[in-house]
Amino acid sequence: TMMDKAAKNLPSETSNGNGATNAMLPSDTVPSQPGAVEPMMPARVNACWSCRGPVMAGDLFCSTCEAVQPPRPLDPFARLDLEPGFEIPSEELDRHYFDLQRKLHPDRFATKTSRERAISIALTADINTAYETLQDPVKRAITLLEMQGMTIHADGCNTMSDPVLLMEAMEQREALAEAKSLDAVEGIATVAGGEKTNCLAELADAFGKNDLSTADRLTTRLKYLMKFEDELRAARARHSQAP
Repeated sequence: TMMDKAAKNLPSETSNGNGATNAMLPSDTVPSQPGAVEPMMPARVNACWSCRGPVMAGDLFCSTCEAVQPPRPLDPFARLDLEPGFEIPSEELDRHYFDLQRKLHPDRFATKTSRERAISIALTADINTAYETLQDPVKRAITLLEMQGMTIHADGCNTMSDPVLLMEAMEQREALAEAKSLDAVEGIATVAGGEKTNCLAELADAFGKNDLSTADRLTTRLKYLMKFEDELRAARARHSQAP
C-alpha cells in the first residue's frame, strides 16, 4: 500500500514509551566529513535532516531549505498548533486542521523526493490522529490528564469506583431496560443529554482550575454517558421497528 511504501522511505524511529516516536536521521541524508561535529542545538530546536539547519520543534518545514520535517514526538495540541485546554471551539480546531492538511497536500509534493513524499504522508497520518483525538471530548480529557502526569487505565479512563457514579449508571440502564415505548426512550435520552451537557461544563471548569482529581472523576462519568448514548440509539432502533 501507499502507507507501507511511505514507511519504508521514512527515517527509522524509536519509541519514547508514550506511543510517540523520535525520528532517527539516516546516515545518508547529509554528506559528512571524517571527524565532523554535529551542531549543538537548543532543547526545542532540531537539526533539519536535509541541510542540518535549525528547525523549531513543531515546525513542518525547514526555514533554510524548506524541506518538510519528519514527525516529532508532539502531543495532539502541539501537533495542531493549539494551546492545551479542554474547551476548543470546533471552528478553531477545524481551521488549524485543514490549514495543515493544505500544507501537506500530495499535489505539493508531486515533484519532491521520495523521502519528502513519505514524510508528508506520515505527517498527514499524525495530524489526522491528533484531530480525531481532540474532536472526542473523552479522548481530549484523557490527553490533558496524561499531559499532567495522571496514570490512565488501559480502557481509556480510570475504572468507575465512585459509588454515586455506579448507582447513576445502574439506574439509567434499568430505566432503559424497562422502557416500553419510543416515547419512554426519548424521555430517558433527554435527561441523559442534559447530564452530558452539565458534565462537559463541570469538566471544563475542573481543568480550568487544574483540579485533576475532579477532572479524572468527571472524565469517567463522561465516558459512561457517551457510551450510554450508544445504548439509547440501539433502544430507539428496537422500538422504531416494533409493530
